[in-house]
Amino acid sequence: MSIPGQMPVVGMVGGGQLARMTQQAAIGLGVTLRVLARSPQESAARVCADVRIGEHTSLEDLRAFAKGCDVVTWDHEHVPSEHIRALEAEGVACLPGSAALLHAQDKFVMRERLSAAGAPCPPYAKVPADAPLAALEEFAERAGWPLVVKATRGGYDGKGLWIVKDLGPESVELIGRLVDQGVDLMVEQHVPFRRELAALVARSPYGQGAAYPVVETVQRDGICHEVIAPAPDLDDDLAAEAQRLALDIAERLGVVGLLAVEMFEVDGGVVVNELAMRPHNSGHWTIEGARTSQFEQHLRAVLNLPLGSTEPTARYTVMANLLGGDDPDIYPRYIHVMAHDPAVKVHFYGKEVRPGRKIGHVTALGDDLDEVRERARHAADYLRWGPETKERS
Repeated sequence: MSIPGQMPVVGMVGGGQLARMTQQAAIGLGVTLRVLARSPQESAARVCADVRIGEHTSLEDLRAFAKGCDVVTWDHEHVPSEHIRALEAEGVACLPGSAALLHAQDKFVMRERLSAAGAPCPPYAKVPADAPLAALEEFAERAGWPLVVKATRGGYDGKGLWIVKDLGPESVELIGRLVDQGVDLMVEQHVPFRRELAALVARSPYGQGAAYPVVETVQRDGICHEVIAPAPDLDDDLAAEAQRLALDIAERLGVVGLLAVEMFEVDGGVVVNELAMRPHNSGHWTIEGARTSQFEQHLRAVLNLPLGSTEPTARYTVMANLLGGDDPDIYPRYIHVMAHDPAVKVHFYGKEVRPGRKIGHVTALGDDLDEVRERARHAADYLRWGPETKERS
């Protein structure tokens, strides 16, 4: 625990860009952020003063890391549930706790819990390893083709998810290979949706809640390319419904910290897609676009501080993810982007540039949505490709 009179220590397991950006918020709050990274070269380890090197899969490393922390939280969902329970049994304050976090770690458990609570979810089923093809055939008779097959654990950014159009040779080979690899599978209806939305909320141990404006997320190849805040032309009642749904899920699951609820907008409402219990890509716009960034809000929540204002600072904010291109020499292009549009904000994650890798993001704000989107897109495209920018479609 922290020494009386000193500011608290928050331990964040994981050394990625989420921890890196949480460090920026911790500085302003006067909070010490300790990071458990796998290597000194990880994104957060490059900028945080208190870095411990270890494995999130090692209980001994987690125990050593937690000593001296007032609370331990997460940069990702991949810490084994049994390790979190062991820390909790030893008196470590883990937020969100193992009981809540399980619903972000296991998609089938999440579907079971939310469906039982009456939350709008697509039809789903477990895929048994001993008869996977028969289970998919039976499910398709009820839900129709195509199907969405998911790994129950470990998927993100399009990984661990497959669209199965039929049970032709390619699909049979895919399912057989996954089962042979020991991947636990589930299947869902392929939801015909208008667009993808995300509702980001925060909840403190006292139960105080705060909701950010609902945003639209633009996905391509399973990767979020763009976030528009607030979601344009979203009906006010539907936006309020999505916020209430996210706050209700946070309360029912006992979430402390941030909860991002990824949703599909469908005829007549929304359907829950995924959950994340940490700062989330759909909330990066809040660094410049909201009175309180998601990273500060997460720290406030896990420390049981009063939550900050979620009011936007501009009519529209657009965040465009920056993906690596073929040329790793970004700095000269960075100078062009800053000179071309001094109001655009660029965030780099300290990662090696590789084609398609998420290495940063850019943010633009303003009153004209078309103009704001174009500014964000131009900056992201130029940083990736240079003058020979390629079409973002």
